[in-house]
Amino acid sequence: MHKALLEHIEKIVNLEPLEIDILDSCLSVSTIKKKELVLKEGQVCDTLYFIIKGCMRQYIINDKGIEQTLQFGIENWWITDYLSYHNHIPSHFYIQAVEKSEVIAIEKSTLESILFQIPKLERYFRIVAQKSFGAAQMRIKFLFTMSAEERYHHFNGLHPEFVQRVPQYMIASYLDFSAEFMSKIRAGKI
Repeated sequence: MHKALLEHIEKIVNLEPLEIDILDSCLSVSTIKKKELVLKEGQVCDTLYFIIKGCMRQYIINDKGIEQTLQFGIENWWITDYLSYHNHIPSHFYIQAVEKSEVIAIEKSTLESILFQIPKLERYFRIVAQKSFGAAQMRIKFLFTMSAEERYHHFNGLHPEFVQRVPQYMIASYLDFSAEFMSKIRAGKI
């Protein structure tokens, strides 16, 4: 079993050696090239991605043809389109590797089988989903209550690793302002 995933799981639930073996037999590591899409708008999302190494993002393309980043994922984070995944409906999102990434991709049918065999993993995935939902709620709060400059400094304080790893235009779109505005913030001109 990949050490990073096992450590992540065992922060929430303890697995017995047999359960680890069962889980390990169902998982494999995949490499996703930089800029490669693993989900396109209109496709049904049937996969959860646990990021072992690298960075991924979820985004939309708005009516003006501009990419709007909704979520990032880095090492030890999960990323998916939960609504499409759960309801088996076409996705409204794209998921792309920002960097060359190593992931454990778990298809829905595989996960259902794992959860049947290891029921305590239901708790793990519930907590992961709750944390993801909570983070999305806080992001919405910050978009509504902070100025653009405050959002940048808050984001930079919480996740300085993103500022170094992710192209500035993606961070700007995540924070809901233009790349030009971000350049001004970073240069101290605002």
